Amino acid sequence: MSVRRLAKQQPDSFTFNAKSEKEIAFWLGKYPEARKASAVIPLLWIVQKQEGWVSEPALRVVAERLEMPYIRVYEVVTFYTMFNLAPVGEHLIQVCGTTPCMLRGSEALIKVCKSRIGEAGEISGDGKFTWVEVECMGACANGPMFQLANKDGDHYVEDLDAAKFEQILDDLAAGKDIKYGPQSERNASEPHGTKVLTDPALYDGSRAKKIKLPNTGKAEAKS
Repeated sequence: MSVRRLAKQQPDSFTFNAKSEKEIAFWLGKYPEARKASAVIPLLWIVQKQEGWVSEPALRVVAERLEMPYIRVYEVVTFYTMFNLAPVGEHLIQVCGTTPCMLRGSEALIKVCKSRIGEAGEISGDGKFTWVEVECMGACANGPMFQLANKDGDHYVEDLDAAKFEQILDDLAAGKDIKYGPQSERNASEPHGTKVLTDPALYDGSRAKKIKLPNTGKAEAKS
């Protein structure tokens, strides 16, 4: 893995917004006060979902909030590649390039990214897109695929080819909603052309038993 460094240009300061503060309270509630440094990854992720990337001032705010040395926070954020150390476009396109996706056409998706957006890590001229190539994201049966990260969350977009990918980029650029998951006729990773799970209750979670989850602020959730 190549060395990861913070961006040369940094904002003067960072402050968590009200939504982020609620999420921080949720995560800190999971750990004893003496072990709150365990929440460093969740807090860094909250920073990224708020700003799109993790700045140097944000590292200092996280370190102060968790009462841990700044260098420890720096070590975490530069180790995990899921953290963006520089600004990215409105939509971050993370294309899987590992063997299963590569064998099913991920190189065509990467070619589209280079022609439509630019080199990996660059922000497109309209500020809409940044793309990167990533390692396996566990959707091998649905390759080629990418993960879309934006203000709406993080979603898999699967069963792609170059034409479908081009259309998705067009729709995102136009501010339209897109379909997440397989861009084919199948549900999840069921076989092409065969409807195996015909009853939605077999996969929509409605049959799951309810369990109590400690330190979540929620009374119950489905398992």
